[in-house]
Amino acid sequence: TLTVTSANHWMTAWLGLELNMISILPVIAKQKHPRSTEAATKYFLTQATASALMLFASTINAWQTGSWNIMQLNNKLSCILMIAALTMKMGAAPAHFWLPEVMQGATLATALLITTWQKIAPITLLYMISNHIEPIITLSIGLLSILVGGWGGFNQTQLRKMMAYSSIAHLGWTMTIISIMPNIALTNIIIYMIMSTPFFMLLMTTASKTLQTMTTTWTHTPTTTIILMLLLLSMAGLPPLTGFTPKLLILDSLVTHKLTLTAATMALLSLLSLTFYLRTTYLLTSTAPPTTAQSTTTWRLKPHQNQITALLAPIALFNITILPALLT
Repeated sequence: TLTVTSANHWMTAWLGLELNMISILPVIAKQKHPRSTEAATKYFLTQATASALMLFASTINAWQTGSWNIMQLNNKLSCILMIAALTMKMGAAPAHFWLPEVMQGATLATALLITTWQKIAPITLLYMISNHIEPIITLSIGLLSILVGGWGGFNQTQLRKMMAYSSIAHLGWTMTIISIMPNIALTNIIIYMIMSTPFFMLLMTTASKTLQTMTTTWTHTPTTTIILMLLLLSMAGLPPLTGFTPKLLILDSLVTHKLTLTAATMALLSLLSLTFYLRTTYLLTSTAPPTTAQSTTTWRLKPHQNQITALLAPIALFNITILPALLT
């Protein structure tokens, strides 16, 4: 990932992405289970296809313009192909089909890695070529991703699949703004990573994989339940929590650029995501006293404290205070 982020030449970036992909394959396939092997295979095939497309796009650009520099992607065709390749790498719609499957086959820790760290390299490359991108392409990809991310997460009971669709929806918000205001796109993806990391860490601590096992958290750790609930609402983008900050910035920027209809559509489509976040939140809170938990306890908490969660959870919840500074 660091090779890609510090690259200046398309071949170096491609090499970094290949190394990154080869390195994570054994991490995904670590469990001796057919599902994890299948997940690793699916991940490998999609990423290899995207890498080949990326190499093809950069070669066309070098052939037409004589430059291998990442910042000089002047050829129209190679720019479109590059966006397609990076969209597939990240798992934004319409090339999103691999993401829920791969996350469902991986452990919670690996799922966290796929939704956060693995997004850094492609987002960096998109950021570097953002001045050559046609806004209509990224706006279309973004709107489709928000729609798919909201609709796909509707009837999910598996938390990893739900978080995969949540990731697709957040990528949609990033994609819509990346060609207009790339800095806001970076802010959005960073805040998403800050929100999803403590969420996954708490799921790992409580060993929750489905909505049903989530309902038993209250009986042992009321604090964890409250933090999980707030993190879900933050991801849904409700003020005054952190998740509202990038959404407001993006909508404000789109309206400034006379894209009011797009902004309104995005705000309406985000209600789809809000539905399944609120459903999960309701499940968490409806088990709180004086209500008795419906299901039996399926786990006991491990005795260790998690410093990363303790550090990131407050930032993920109460970062709204920096909003005035970002708006100016």
